[in-house]
Amino acid sequence: MTTTPAPVASVVRRQATGVAVALGAGGARGLAHLVALEALDELGVRPVAIAGSSIGAIIGAAYAAGMPARVLRSFVLASFRLRPRVVAKLLEARVGKISELISRSGIGNPVLVDGERILDLFWPEAVPDRFEGLKIPFTAIATDYHLRSEVAFRSGPLTPAVGASMAIPGLVRPVVIGDQVLIDGGAVNPLPYGDLMGSGAVVIAVDVCGAAFVSEARVPEPVEAMFGASQILMSALVQRMLERQPPDLMVRPHVGSFAGLDFFRAQDILAAAEPIKEQIKRSLESALGR
Repeated sequence: MTTTPAPVASVVRRQATGVAVALGAGGARGLAHLVALEALDELGVRPVAIAGSSIGAIIGAAYAAGMPARVLRSFVLASFRLRPRVVAKLLEARVGKISELISRSGIGNPVLVDGERILDLFWPEAVPDRFEGLKIPFTAIATDYHLRSEVAFRSGPLTPAVGASMAIPGLVRPVVIGDQVLIDGGAVNPLPYGDLMGSGAVVIAVDVCGAAFVSEARVPEPVEAMFGASQILMSALVQRMLERQPPDLMVRPHVGSFAGLDFFRAQDILAAAEPIKEQIKRSLESALGR
């Protein structure tokens, strides 16, 4: 039997006057971030800083632009309500071609998409072009493919930085910024709370890599298996991070039964994450002395 961790593990041991939020990688499961952000809105708490990796960067940037989490929830549900429209947008963002299945360099990838174009197609118009236009300080985490190291973006053009943070190998084309080839931030830092520690704020980390769960012995499809393997690696990374230094408040929505590409199950993912809302509120009220 699989042991499921508590959705909210509080380790706050001090009073604080602010809140900083780290939103982790995890594909479609990251839609659960919206529920955690709704808890802050309902408490009237505005984060002093947000850091995001992969899906956490996508949602974190939109929230940092000043959009309430409830508005983002409505936007997401409306975006994925019409499957044909979403598929059409993905095809519009596709950079691979069927002819590239066999190329000079070997086997190509006809399903590869441009992450920056995906953001242009799916982000609300209120999201600015540059970090400097955000209303909350925001950090997007990406990975330098060749140096195998973390890259943190806090200023400059926003879309390329978040596009790099979400550049899942094999699915989203790497982003080149300067002399750096950048891929998914989850490869090195799937839950970027470390840089927020020591700020004096209560640091909330929302982990959506997904806990192990018991299911039927089903063999995953190739793309699902590739994505799932990356989630296993990210979960192991997060565990090592927690052993070294945990955040003040660790949040783990019960979304492990969803696949990383289950975006069309947005409503179900949000419903599964709903219990964390009241638990976050209680923990923060205690930490902030309310």
